Amino acid sequence: MTLSCSTTPLQNFKADAIVLFILQDAKAFASQAKSLKSMFPNLQPVFDSGDFTGKALQAVTGYVGATTRRVILVGLGESANISAETLRRAAATATKRAASLTCSHVGYVLPTVKGLDAGVVAKAISEGAVLSQYGYVKYKTTGNKEFVTKFTVLADEAQAKLARKGTTEATAIIEGVNEARDLANAPNCEIYPTALGKRAVELGKKYGFKTTVLNKKQIEALGMGGLLGVNQGSVRPPSFIIMEYNGGKKGEQPIVLVGKGVTFDTGGISLKPAAGMSDMKSDMHGAASVIGTMMSVAKLGIKRNVVALVPSTENMPSGTAVVPGDILKFMNGLTAEIDNTDAEGRLILADALCYAARYKPEVVIDLATLTGAIVIALGNTTTGMMGTDTKTMKKLSTSGASTSEYVCELPLYEEYEELISSDYADVKNSGGRPAGSITAALFLKKFVSYPWVHLDIAGTGIAPKATHYSPKGATGVGVRLLTEAIQNW
Repeated sequence: MTLSCSTTPLQNFKADAIVLFILQDAKAFASQAKSLKSMFPNLQPVFDSGDFTGKALQAVTGYVGATTRRVILVGLGESANISAETLRRAAATATKRAASLTCSHVGYVLPTVKGLDAGVVAKAISEGAVLSQYGYVKYKTTGNKEFVTKFTVLADEAQAKLARKGTTEATAIIEGVNEARDLANAPNCEIYPTALGKRAVELGKKYGFKTTVLNKKQIEALGMGGLLGVNQGSVRPPSFIIMEYNGGKKGEQPIVLVGKGVTFDTGGISLKPAAGMSDMKSDMHGAASVIGTMMSVAKLGIKRNVVALVPSTENMPSGTAVVPGDILKFMNGLTAEIDNTDAEGRLILADALCYAARYKPEVVIDLATLTGAIVIALGNTTTGMMGTDTKTMKKLSTSGASTSEYVCELPLYEEYEELISSDYADVKNSGGRPAGSITAALFLKKFVSYPWVHLDIAGTGIAPKATHYSPKGATGVGVRLLTEAIQNW
């Protein structure tokens, strides 16, 4: 994939297709139509037919026969309603049309949008266009889908500086999102705990962050009973991955990200139903998202100190697996009764949250495909957000609105804690079906001693169907949200 910005005049630009963004407002539509009919006479029937009106996401292809054979017109709707998300979706719509026509190189004429500078517009168009062309096809030997692979944003000289900034930022973010998608879509035979650690080391060397991977003996020495307990049933050892990016001042309190890294979740002894279990290769999407975020933050050179922690294991049933009724002891000395071995993510996150305290963090944000309950509550559109740090939750809400990776706060009232009280240990790892997402977060809360926010991405991380610029399967959610938040911290 290549993404760039060019100031080549439209008449001289060579590509398989050019995308033009058209406003629906009558005056603006008429003005654009007049200009384009003069430039490309073959487009006259498209406009004169009245079939194309500039309605949002309406798209039509014209064949103009000049240096570029195809022009794809895509509607933005009324100018008063245009946002960055409008541009992402419009660019995705046009790019999918181009891909269906086997185009490999597409140019996008930068529109002028009231209230958005050229950098924001270029970034949004780039994200929508490129992210729409993701496909996990590495194991397909026949029938691979055609994708657009070269993207050029066309700007005039006045827009060029900001437009180049926008495409540069988009490139860094897209790389992080697509890496997260690749990791979370990969089968367990490819990405298991030690393999995930190896990939994090490779990416650290490439993007400029330090990666340390702790092995089982080192995890044992730290007393991470939650991570070790979940790992008991697996023949593959666990890993604990530490990524450190020092872009801020020396001594500055870091933002610490924690990602759940269960590379395959069978449910353990509390075995999941067979239907849909293959999706559990993506149960490490929290890990994938924080790794992708570290890539984007480092490539952008954001001036903040950021640490990412990934506890990683499989959750397998076997004769050595943890069973309901067992009691585990965590890094901070607290104990938990195991009520359900399929509530394993919170067990490994608990040790990671304990470990995070040694960084004296400004805030810790964890991401996890943690509960099916969050899908019932918020579907596949919105991430559940809970925590103790109101300030950070507001920042994430603002970034969620900007990136359209929405978050919604759920309460952590103390009355819910009764559901996870245990007769035999400090806490129980499952409170049953009622308020399942809240009790999971309350379990995690027992292991934090600093400002903390929990993001449950079980619904938003694994999509049952493709949307505008996100594929079916792993979405890469969290990378754009967190990068935007950290960049504007």
